[in-house]
Amino acid sequence: MTAPEYRAERAISPADGAVSWVVVDGDLALHAEGCAFLAGLRGRDRSVNTERLYAGRAALFLSWCAGEGISWTQVRLDQMARFKRWLVAEPLPSRRRAAGGQRRHRSPATADAILGTVCEFLRFCAIHELVDAGLVAKLYETRELRVLPPGYEAGEDGQFRAVRSRVLKFVVPETPFEFIEPDRVDELVAAATNARDRFLVALVAMTGARIGEALGLHREDMHLLADSHVLGCSVAGPHLHVRRRADNANGALAKSRFPRSIPVPEEAVTLYADYAHERHLRLGDEENPLVFVNCYRPPLGAAVSYQNAKEMFDRLAHASGIAVRPHLLRHTAATTWLRQGTPRDTVQELLGHVSRSSMQPYLHPNEQDKRAAIERGAAWARRR
Repeated sequence: MTAPEYRAERAISPADGAVSWVVVDGDLALHAEGCAFLAGLRGRDRSVNTERLYAGRAALFLSWCAGEGISWTQVRLDQMARFKRWLVAEPLPSRRRAAGGQRRHRSPATADAILGTVCEFLRFCAIHELVDAGLVAKLYETRELRVLPPGYEAGEDGQFRAVRSRVLKFVVPETPFEFIEPDRVDELVAAATNARDRFLVALVAMTGARIGEALGLHREDMHLLADSHVLGCSVAGPHLHVRRRADNANGALAKSRFPRSIPVPEEAVTLYADYAHERHLRLGDEENPLVFVNCYRPPLGAAVSYQNAKEMFDRLAHASGIAVRPHLLRHTAATTWLRQGTPRDTVQELLGHVSRSSMQPYLHPNEQDKRAAIERGAAWARRR
């Protein structure tokens, strides 16, 4: 008898079309505990993309336990250590090969993210008395922070210095986010084949909005007049409002629970006007409240989904020769603002980060920054 293999599957509600994720076995039977874990994420308003990632990671752990003949509800710490080693040692099941024809493996960063999700899954099950709480107690340890991360508040009496830390983890060096030079954004906009895609690329690159925030925008969120008082809004200048809505037809969800406004430059306003005109020509007076809808293929007028957006960026990367993805454009916006001397707190507000520590990966200098510093130092020395 072969061990069952588990996988993540997308589930669509027949009542309202809402998208969620579940864990199933080879016979499409639901894994009760895995599905309960994912339902808990939805209950905490986590995004559908987070749910999808966590579903795949939980399914991977369950499949590994089944293949090893281990009861996942009784897994031991030494077996979890074996799972940790397996994550980086096992070649990825892909037909694509790395350079030189070698099989590809998970990076320590990816493996650590999987391990963290699995530990949270087991912790969730322990809270609900589905697994032995003693195991979970061994997976975490309490340690005191001697050096506080940027933006971390330890409390007046240092009461928040003690944090829960995973025992099993990979040491992953913090690396700066990837970005492209701002002038390459113009190449990407020019490579887009229609007004909607040009506006989507420019919007993410110019405002730093997350792709879920962009796809979740409603037309009523676009305050692109010089004065929006007529709309009951006191924010000056063209801008958009990012609001968290759980009922978007495409499942798009703003990550932050806190609404914010983002100024919109004149170039993006012009691109939006072009898109709105083309949308009206193709769809007439359709009433979908979302900004981004299907204008060029069926189902016409339906909301653009995450998958639609991914396919568009894949086509754009192929056409332009730039390995672009939405988050790369968000990183580009943040890096550009910081290089121009924009205060860190302002960039944090524009990006919608609640914690100042989330800004840290944007602050690492790259090779170009370091070389420029050396050249400036040498030029100063020569002048002396």
